Amino acid sequence: MAFANPNVSDVIATTIESRTKRIADNVTKNNALLSKLEAAGKVKTVSGGSKILQELSFAENGNAGWYSGYDLLPVAAQDVISAAEFEFKQAACAVTISGLDMLKNSGKEAFIDLLEGRIAVAESTMANLIAGGLYSDGSGAGGKQIEGLDKAVPTDPTLGTYGGISSSLAFWQSKLKAPGNTTTLLADMNELWSNLVRGADRPDLIVMDGVVWGAYVAALQANQRFTQASTGEFGFPTLKYMDTDVVLDGGIGGFCPEGTAFFLNTKYLHYRPHAQRNMVPLSPGKRYAINQDAECSILAFAGNLTCSGRQFQGRLICA
Repeated sequence: MAFANPNVSDVIATTIESRTKRIADNVTKNNALLSKLEAAGKVKTVSGGSKILQELSFAENGNAGWYSGYDLLPVAAQDVISAAEFEFKQAACAVTISGLDMLKNSGKEAFIDLLEGRIAVAESTMANLIAGGLYSDGSGAGGKQIEGLDKAVPTDPTLGTYGGISSSLAFWQSKLKAPGNTTTLLADMNELWSNLVRGADRPDLIVMDGVVWGAYVAALQANQRFTQASTGEFGFPTLKYMDTDVVLDGGIGGFCPEGTAFFLNTKYLHYRPHAQRNMVPLSPGKRYAINQDAECSILAFAGNLTCSGRQFQGRLICA
């Protein structure tokens, strides 16, 4: 098959390959939850396997206790470590260019300008796709979507299974405050917060939709306790609750469910992309249409959001 411009037939693949690290970085940096996870070292690639395993502890060591003098000390084997299992979820976006576009943009510089624009659109599209998936319950696209916060921190923490573990187990239930309302928001936040604290363990990120964010700002203003919004350490305009960043994920393109705030302890949340599918072109790097004068490269992702401590995550719903 003859191509319109053989001098640039490899450019799509090589250009995407040179940008893959940047694309993966932009996906994390444009989402408050992923930015927090990255800062905490909770973005960890998976090298292989049929599923993503997330280790967790589900009980205390029963050998611990007081003793005196020559008392016998219990040394029984303790089964206190298990793992939640998560499926690989896949996403892709093709960057395509026709032979006619190559002709119209003759000259390598002009072609690169066109290609850069199309890759930038694919990049932002994938970022939005992942960001939306992070709030999903995994049922979108026929169950192919990431299992996000709607699955990890659901509206009913006692139903179903998550990570292959029954939600009927108390240690595997997130906390819920519902129905709250905007007039009692601070009291509701205080109650939920207190149910999520264990010693030094406490939420370190609160994500709100526009409705709850507006009510929170109004509540701070009414009590003359408003903290001026500043750029948080991970690049997002934030307020504070206790010592925790409060981030808006509403407005234009926000994905947080309406009337919802998530109280998250990111110590127990993990973003697990596959090492060979973290916003990279599928192999082969470029693909040709059999009966068309066109070529494309497919930007791909595989992975999931996992959790190793569901009981430390909370959800507040304002009716």
